[in-house]
Amino acid sequence: MDFQLIWFILIAVLFIGYFFLEGFDFGVGILMPFISRDDTDRRVCINTIGPFWDANEVWLITAGGAMFAAFPHWYATLFSGFYLPLLLILLALILRAVGFEFRSKVNKIFWKRSADHFIFWGSLIPAFIWGVALTNIVMGLPIGEDMNFTGGLFGLLSPYAILGGVASTTVFTLHGALFITLRTEGPLMERAAKVARIMWIPAGILLMIFALLGYRYTVLFDGLGLVPGTIPALTIISFIAGYFLLKKERFSWSFAATGATIVMGTIVAFEGLFPVLMPSTLNPDWSLTIYNASSSELTLTIMSVVAIIFLPLVLGYQIYSYYVFRKRVTRDSIPTH
Repeated sequence: MDFQLIWFILIAVLFIGYFFLEGFDFGVGILMPFISRDDTDRRVCINTIGPFWDANEVWLITAGGAMFAAFPHWYATLFSGFYLPLLLILLALILRAVGFEFRSKVNKIFWKRSADHFIFWGSLIPAFIWGVALTNIVMGLPIGEDMNFTGGLFGLLSPYAILGGVASTTVFTLHGALFITLRTEGPLMERAAKVARIMWIPAGILLMIFALLGYRYTVLFDGLGLVPGTIPALTIISFIAGYFLLKKERFSWSFAATGATIVMGTIVAFEGLFPVLMPSTLNPDWSLTIYNASSSELTLTIMSVVAIIFLPLVLGYQIYSYYVFRKRVTRDSIPTH
């Protein structure tokens, strides 16, 4: 196994971790205005992800840094092609962070409502844009011989790409609803469970349409025929299993099932593209691959040594933080002032 392959797998793992973890806190932020009956409910929702949301974003920052160092041509083409969408994601994440950090600083209704809007839009916009961006990548992009993106913003907004954005937003919201059932109790938990039951059907329909159209619009299923491979089949099975587990009120297992759907779906994208990083619709020979877009052997060697040392520390810290804050958040735990 060469270093290019190792770093392709590591970056895939980082994005898988990011979508799994940030997926549920996006979902909590999207649902918060709809399932909360008063300010205490909203504070409970925020506290369910309070200890985790910023650590979850570390996965994205690490993935971006790894792309820059291991595959600089991939990083440059991606960020030039998706400059405005990625800028919107960044601004939305900043707004969301402002909402989380400053909501409780001033006890004024206007202040809190503004923070709630920041959290909602700061969760909804990235959830949608990530779906649009990933769909465009698996569809292929107009990349020239010089590895530069030659398209425009409106070319990224095809109906299929928008469908991908709606599907990712719906699945993340469902994932968030199940996370709330794990972290709260009483009426709020019951409302979150009800939302999850309602959302499962539209989420399933969107995913099914997205997958079927993927045979036509993407390269992910080339060579598989009508029978999906093992990972796509596991994606379908985990999603269906999640529904039946939810009906039996096995919320933790149902949450694990939606998480598995997100994990498997992301693996399908990376596996289907390999060894290509960004396919060119102008000429397949101009596609970016793990070999023509990579750094030098020396750079990848140094990066590997650094990753071996620090990756276990970061993972250990995150697992510990989830262990420490494992208890449910209740209305009684919210200060009255």
